[in-house]
Amino acid sequence: MLPAIILFAITYVLMLTFSKYRPYFALASGALFIITGMLPLGDVIPSLDFNVLLMIGGTMGLVQLFIDSHMPERMADMIMQKVPTIQWAAVCLSLFAGIISAFVDNVATVLMVAPVALEICRKLKTNPVPVLISIAVSSNLQGAATLVGDTTAIMLGSALDMSFLDFFIYDGKPGMFFAVEMGAVISACIVYWIFRKEKGAIPKTDKLTEVTDYVPTVLLFGAIGLLICASFAPESWNLPSETNGIICCSLLVIGLIYNYVKNRTAESVVGPLKAIDFQTLGLLFGLFIMIGGISHMGVIDALAQLLAALGQGNPFLMYTIIVWASVLISAFIDNIPYVATMIPVIASIAAQMGCDPTPFYFGLLSGATLGGNITPIGASANIAAIGILRKEGYEVKNSDFFRIGIPFTLSAVIPAYIYLWLVFGG
Repeated sequence: MLPAIILFAITYVLMLTFSKYRPYFALASGALFIITGMLPLGDVIPSLDFNVLLMIGGTMGLVQLFIDSHMPERMADMIMQKVPTIQWAAVCLSLFAGIISAFVDNVATVLMVAPVALEICRKLKTNPVPVLISIAVSSNLQGAATLVGDTTAIMLGSALDMSFLDFFIYDGKPGMFFAVEMGAVISACIVYWIFRKEKGAIPKTDKLTEVTDYVPTVLLFGAIGLLICASFAPESWNLPSETNGIICCSLLVIGLIYNYVKNRTAESVVGPLKAIDFQTLGLLFGLFIMIGGISHMGVIDALAQLLAALGQGNPFLMYTIIVWASVLISAFIDNIPYVATMIPVIASIAAQMGCDPTPFYFGLLSGATLGGNITPIGASANIAAIGILRKEGYEVKNSDFFRIGIPFTLSAVIPAYIYLWLVFGG
């Protein structure tokens, strides 16, 4: 395992240190994992999350059509009419992203809300970096609120045979949803505090930007509706794992065909395709291979066994270790393979201790979902937000992200940590 750990660690240090070259470091590291045999060729394709890659690509193209229609400008005008300051605009946008993310994948949420946020910042001549970071971390938080909010929530729900309503009331007790919303309220206060200097009044206008075409808006909101419906589809339908990505790409194709029929120019098709950020896709591609490599080499399994050994048979100590170790590990390792590995480990630990595994499971979901907010490359939603900002000409420094991500994570994890133990661990 040592060579895999060393290569993984060096790559992350390089990506955090030289942010402009993250995709290249990730792809080079992924190539080394394959060349050295730490990830066999037969395991390369299974390591790639095509659902995420297709969803990002399709949604980016849809979003460009959405932007070209001037709908984000109109929505920005409408929001600016309702909120008094930039500070409140940032809070409202992060909460709005969180609400959507409770039902739609976090990455798709960021890609859909970002154009509105960018337009508001452009109109007010303010830096969009902290606003988009707030949107990304808020969307990550709410992914654990419902059964359909995130892949990790779906995995846990399947393992415990939970229904959608079990996230609200589980065994007659208020469930995971309320633990997340406690963190969301406190996190909103953190966002409000971070933007405490943005007290300038937002100028009001009675004239809203004219929308040139409503079809892209219908397609984008149709994507949201279809993603929600796909989340509720029963297992008996046997939908492919790439369903969300297929939905987004299919709607993009429809949008491109419509755009071409309307304008009869090659640019009407090429323009939206150029908007797809292939550097972001490359970074995710490399990260998926790296994580597949360390998983194949047994690093994630070893981490799980180490956590079990540290618990020393004490349920509260075990719960504490699971929560906070999950936060730290998920800041660097994709939470999906980590959660998949930990679910059976937790079942075994609880059986050995003779205790209820519920607080362990919910603690795992809470910590693993929120840990990605610590670093700019800890979650796909963060990577997508930073990619959008880079295309707009803004370079996100590590300090920019840490200033929001770390307090946001702590303000969300700590109340959930206390709440889940008091409700399910007593």
